[in-house]
Amino acid sequence: MDAVFRIFALIHKELIAIFKDPRSRFVVLVPPIVQMIIFGYAGTFDLSNIPYVLVDQSRSSDSAQFVSRLNGSGIFTCVASVGNIQRARPILDSRRTLLILQIPRHFQHDLSTGRTARLQVIADGRNSNTAALAIGYLNEVVNQFNTHFMLTHIIGARPPPAILRIRSWFNPNLLSHWQIIPAMIGLITMVAVMILTAMSVAREREQGTFDQLLVTPFTPLEIMAGKTIPPILVGLGQSAAIFIIVRYWFQVPYYGTAAAIILTFVIFILAAAGMGLLVSSISSTMQQALLGTFVLVMPCSLLSGLATPVSNMPRVVQEITLLNPLRYDVQAVREAFLEGANVHQLLPELFPMAIIAVGCLLAASWLFRHMQ
Repeated sequence: MDAVFRIFALIHKELIAIFKDPRSRFVVLVPPIVQMIIFGYAGTFDLSNIPYVLVDQSRSSDSAQFVSRLNGSGIFTCVASVGNIQRARPILDSRRTLLILQIPRHFQHDLSTGRTARLQVIADGRNSNTAALAIGYLNEVVNQFNTHFMLTHIIGARPPPAILRIRSWFNPNLLSHWQIIPAMIGLITMVAVMILTAMSVAREREQGTFDQLLVTPFTPLEIMAGKTIPPILVGLGQSAAIFIIVRYWFQVPYYGTAAAIILTFVIFILAAAGMGLLVSSISSTMQQALLGTFVLVMPCSLLSGLATPVSNMPRVVQEITLLNPLRYDVQAVREAFLEGANVHQLLPELFPMAIIAVGCLLAASWLFRHMQ
């Protein structure tokens, strides 16, 4: 029992140190909330406004009807109407538009004679993902125009005998922020937990109080527990706050069980605290601890599958991601949010993440005892 009381005393001391220091208090309270709100609005691949330049050489009723349908979609915005491609090119080069749409002079004649009327689209390929999305949206408008034209202009025309209706499971409207925002919970929490854990021991060393701590009745294991538990408690509080923002501010539905998301948060924060403790064990100053934290956070975020699927990475890189706890957390949170996964279904992600957490904590404990 004496060991438990000593650990609680050290936890109390660490919590006071975290919330008494203005810098630590700022790191704990402000950045996670601000980052979640910023990423929530900026972290999306959906396009809500596609500017385009119109080169309408047909000037016919059919071309006007097509342009009207395009502008009425609520996504496309005509920023300029010019007479030829040469005048549209500088607008595209200056990034004021994403697409150039050219309607040829014989557009209406081709439609009325039953020929294929061709449209030319020039896209800004400097951002290939955005260009591909814009062209996909434009393709949908063209298909709608074709169907409407056949039904209103061709005598005896009937709707297509077979229509493909696509239904997406788990994300019916294919909203990219449903995929991105929940996964951001782990990344934001990881940064805060690793910084607090890494700086806890480094602060003692820099202030010259670490040697005094070693001559107290505390054992190295008790010191490590006392330094680790407060950041874990802070991380759990941050995860809960960010979860509420994701669920009720950004209206991302949650279909999983409470036990699934809580267990995911606990195991992942243990892994993040273990990584922070590893950095803390080999850092002599708070600056070294801070730099070491960001050296680990950047590769973890890039190799987590947050922005790009892990399956698209080279085989060697995929093997490296197996050591990244954020990879499993991102997958587990997405499954819990969108697929309604329970604890049993999340075991393929929770088990490797737990192994990483135990390994990091054991390695940090060994370094803590042998690198003083």
